[in-house]
Amino acid sequence: MSLPIKNTSIAGELPIRTNPSASSPQSSFSEIHEALRHAPRILVVSHARPDGDALGSTLAAMFWLKNEGHSVFAWNEDGLPARFSFLPGASYITKPAKQPEDFDAILVLDTATKNRLGNDLLEKARAPLWVALDHHLSNENFGNLNWIEPTAPATGEMLAEGFLSESITITPEMATNLYVALSTDTGSFQYHNTSARTFEIASELVRAGVHVGDLSQALYSSQPRRRFELLKYALAHAQFSLDNHIASVALTLEVTQSMHLLSEDTEGIIDLIRSVQDVQVAAFFEELPEGKVRLSLRSKSHHFDASDFCKKYGGGGHYMAAGARISGSLKAVEKDILAHIASSLN
Repeated sequence: MSLPIKNTSIAGELPIRTNPSASSPQSSFSEIHEALRHAPRILVVSHARPDGDALGSTLAAMFWLKNEGHSVFAWNEDGLPARFSFLPGASYITKPAKQPEDFDAILVLDTATKNRLGNDLLEKARAPLWVALDHHLSNENFGNLNWIEPTAPATGEMLAEGFLSESITITPEMATNLYVALSTDTGSFQYHNTSARTFEIASELVRAGVHVGDLSQALYSSQPRRRFELLKYALAHAQFSLDNHIASVALTLEVTQSMHLLSEDTEGIIDLIRSVQDVQVAAFFEELPEGKVRLSLRSKSHHFDASDFCKKYGGGGHYMAAGARISGSLKAVEKDILAHIASSLN
């Protein structure tokens, strides 16, 4: 679906938040901007199984760099999920090239660890300069230049702050993608890290050309029938324990294949069970073909750190939203994780 956009633009002079708790020196957006000025050929990437923040940030950055005269490419290990095909510039996002390619710089967005980019992408993308811009608490500062802001609700908000601080014109296409990044990573502006500044930036983006009604319909009111069937399955198979403080759903590979589900279809299922009253921690287990289980974890309790919990299993994320990929059978992983969650809550 195409989205109407207004022909306006904005620029401003606003402060950028910094991350004083980061373990390594942090770069400002101004320093990142200056470094990228000298990189004619730039690759913009984000984590595998991309969400709205990853894709919206990638496309907004792509338009920004193209507008400044760079040759820009946008890769993602899993390509573009069909549900985001309405985004301006979506067709620019491709899977990694078949052969390794050299770039002057690689801009990594919304990605906490380098391996989250995917093995294929890491094998094909080469550059002397890696720049990381992210809001995950678990970020490993893997870039030559890093701007990591865990208090930001979305990487898209950080980009918007950067554009405004450098008086970079935010085109309607950029604004639409940034708004999607903000809206999806804040749960439609409902999560705890949504701030007054978040709403101010969203307002600026609307002024820049976002058509909120059509955009919200495309994001939240247009899903395939197979996802509706998955929702029915999740409701029927949700499990509750520890006096309803823990909720979980497990999705077998057999069910995934029988429903012809795509990886993008499972996004947001965990928010459905987290919404139940008294639930403090919600867990979604998805059996993967390679003998692993994808864990998505959400917390409503300030006493349960989802990111710290997932770190113990090689994952990470945010305080109240994190995930990991764990080797083992679905039943064994589910039993182990739920036991450890119960122990943590107790």
